[in-house]
Amino acid sequence: MSRIHEAFENKKAFIPFITCGDPDLETTRKIVLAMVENGADLIELGIPFSDPTAEGPVIQEADNRALKAGATTETILAFAKELRKEVSVPMVFMTYANVVYSYGAERFLTAAEEAEIDGLILPDVPYEEKEEFDSLCAAHGIDLISMIAPTSKERITMIAKEAKGFIYIVSSLGVTGVRSEINTDIVSLVSLIREVSDIPCAVGFGISSPKQAAKMASVSDGAIVGSAIVRIIAEKGKDSVPYVSEFVKAMSEAVHSSQI
Repeated sequence: MSRIHEAFENKKAFIPFITCGDPDLETTRKIVLAMVENGADLIELGIPFSDPTAEGPVIQEADNRALKAGATTETILAFAKELRKEVSVPMVFMTYANVVYSYGAERFLTAAEEAEIDGLILPDVPYEEKEEFDSLCAAHGIDLISMIAPTSKERITMIAKEAKGFIYIVSSLGVTGVRSEINTDIVSLVSLIREVSDIPCAVGFGISSPKQAAKMASVSDGAIVGSAIVRIIAEKGKDSVPYVSEFVKAMSEAVHSSQI
């Protein structure tokens, strides 16, 4: 059984996202360890990119801060390898195709495999263009995580049939960011996926409170939270660890106690 599968085994999964290197990699390390300690079941590690098209201002600014502080794909790959010595939950990279291309896709995935990274999310690679990444990822034992949005419609079953690891359900149209309300019919999306696959489905984009997290997890297999965490780090910087810990604890407890 893969580590990703174990993260969803007999429970809802809470999945926090963090931009690596914001404000620096040592703080990122402390936050990841604190998130695991406070109930995170799977960690999304963001590799910063200068033009992150799917991200709202919160994560765009985090990417800029990390890049200005000297974070590079090279240093983050090395960081993840060291981090794996302390972290047993699954970790997935979230970045953009350009980051992987410019580093060299084969070289990138070799390093990711050495770091025991479990999955890769590339929000700018559509289903129709995923094959070259999919086969490379598979050769290195890494799941290329598929995203399904409310606009995917007739493509949902196609994507779900071939999905690996888990499916990232995009709860809202537009870019990432905190939202006061999420009105997408997640139940219908999940039921369409369930017609062709039993792969776990986690909902992300816009979840910012324990109540929202519990609601999204109750109709899926888990909740993904990014901007709300990154915003705390933006405000508190190197002192953000206890604040993120408290937030993650509340969110993970809400997700773990949610029921279908």
